[in-house]
Amino acid sequence: MRLLDLLLPLRCAVCGVGGEQLCDRCRETLPRLLPPLCERCGAPTAWPVARCRECSGRRLAFASARSAVAYDDAVRRLVAGWKEHGLRRLAAVVADLVFETLRSPQAPALAFVPADRDRALRRGHHPAERLAHELGERWSLPVLSLLERSRAVPRQTGLELTERRRNMSGAFRANGPSPRAVAVVDDVYTSGATAAAAASALRKAGARRVEIITFARAVR
Repeated sequence: MRLLDLLLPLRCAVCGVGGEQLCDRCRETLPRLLPPLCERCGAPTAWPVARCRECSGRRLAFASARSAVAYDDAVRRLVAGWKEHGLRRLAAVVADLVFETLRSPQAPALAFVPADRDRALRRGHHPAERLAHELGERWSLPVLSLLERSRAVPRQTGLELTERRRNMSGAFRANGPSPRAVAVVDDVYTSGATAAAAASALRKAGARRVEIITFARAVR
């Protein structure tokens, strides 16, 4: 790894300055998602609410969703470097940010959103699974492979919220019985469609409480 660092010097995935994959300045300015938040979906709110405008009226299979940072341009560059540009060591950096910002889940185990096979082969790694294992170490929780893809899902980019939710409906299935409580880890919460589909599959497999934990969250 040291030889690789000499050949390919580390640069911040956000600003490009040399030295670290996330420099101290960029780390400190990432937009942390702190209370007040919607109790259900974790969206930032003017004051604490049980259900915000975004999730009110929706049937959500998860009990709560929490994210460490808002998905702004800086975070988008960081996530792109981690997921698409091979900066795999950012998984540990991202896990540290989640660990610093969020409380440990009220669940005895972690699971993760399963990878799309073609994307995982192209990337050579699965970010959500790696993040789950990094968080499992920090929270001293086991990581279980509870979910699998039940069908291929077209890319969500550019779709309206209703289309995203329709796209993801029934996209996952449990590969066995689920613990009564489990926290599902993913990289980014965008519309909540992936989180809801994963939680629904686990509820059908026996879970009574499903929490969602992501590094970043789109804020509308």
